[in-house]
Order: sequence, then C-alpha cells, then structure tokens
Amino acid sequence: MKVAVISDIHGNYDAFSEVLKACEKEGVQEYLFLGDYIGYYYDAKKVWNIVKKLSNHIIKGNHEDLLKDIEVSTNRKEEIIKKYGVGHQMASNDLTTSDKEHIFSLPKQLNVEINNVKFQLNHGSPWDPNFYLYPDSSYEILNKSNNIEYDFILVGHSHYSFSVQLQDVVLINAGSVGQNRKFGGIADWVLIDLEDKSYDIKSTPYDVKPLANAVLRNDPNCHYNHSILFRK
Repeated sequence: MKVAVISDIHGNYDAFSEVLKACEKEGVQEYLFLGDYIGYYYDAKKVWNIVKKLSNHIIKGNHEDLLKDIEVSTNRKEEIIKKYGVGHQMASNDLTTSDKEHIFSLPKQLNVEINNVKFQLNHGSPWDPNFYLYPDSSYEILNKSNNIEYDFILVGHSHYSFSVQLQDVVLINAGSVGQNRKFGGIADWVLIDLEDKSYDIKSTPYDVKPLANAVLRNDPNCHYNHSILFRK
C-alpha cells in the first residue's frame, strides 16, 4: 500500500490538484494531512472539500488557528490580513459553519497505524506545533523528535522538505504543496510504500501564473505572496 503525506496546501488548489493527479498515477490509497489547508491563497473551500473526503487522518496547523482568530477578534483580523493577505477572510466567508467547526475541532497531533506501520502526524514539531524544523536544523534539535514507538515522525510547517534517519525513527518534513519556499511552481509532498517502508520526497510542478494573477487582484500589496511563487 502507498501513502501520500501532504502539508501546507494554503488554499492553492492549482498545486493541490496536480499533486492529486500524481498520487493517482502512483497508486496512492491513503492520505495523511498535516495542516494549513488555508491562508495566503484563495481556494480554501475547494481544498477542504477534497481533504475531508480523502482521509480521516487530518490534523490542523497554525493557519487553522488564525482562521479562528479572525472570527473572534477584529484587531486580530486586521493584523492577519496585513501580514498574510485576504486568504483567511475569504476562507471564513466561503467555508460553512459546519466546515469551520470540523476544522477547529481537528487535533494538533495524531497517531496513526496503517498495515502495522506507525506514524506520528505533527504540523510543526512533536513538542510544539509552531516550532519550525529545517533541513539545516542541528541534529540535536532534530533528534528531539526521536521516538522508538513510531516508524515515521511526520512534520510540515517550515515549507522546506527533508528527511533524516534518527536513532529509532525516520523524521520527514513533507514541505509545502501550496507555497514551496525552495522553488516556485513546485509542490512538495511525500510518497511512502508501506510494504518496505521506503519513501520518496516528490516535487510536482504546476502552473503558477493563474494564482500569481489572483494575488495581484486580491492582494496587490502582499508582494511576498506573489514573489514566492517564482522563487528559483
């Protein structure tokens, strides 16, 4: 059985749809989702509709918490829009009340076992969902994720994909489908074959031009949201 690990879609349906096509070609049967379905970009409703149908193995990220913040605080709403653009507000408008209740109720961490392979799902790090793990993080920091109870410790959040063999477990950062911070126009995700526990960090290209144009229309002052799509 093949499993896809997907993180940080951030309302980027164009990237997500290309990843799903790649997953279908690879014969993926199970999906593990590591949070941040919303924020930055504008198709949170379309993304969420697919995510909730594909899997029960879903956790939330910090941008799901930001969505809740803008629903309860006007001052926080203005701060979030200024920093990240209108993606959260559009998600708030587009998602149903039931959608939002489901999203807000998601766990921050989840233990999953499939075919005797054990995973721990995290958004940031196992000890802090807002802690960033990068490819150049020190081994001392990375090894804090070591846990003999699992085969794979899965994380996202930093938008930088990598893997490392720790003493007792493989730590994998799935990177970001929706806003890769290494290369624009590339959606990173992970394919794991449960038969032999092999894994591969996949990089799926997608056309950034439609989304870039949407940023210019919706968030002309959010230069980062546009420029990151073209990073080389």
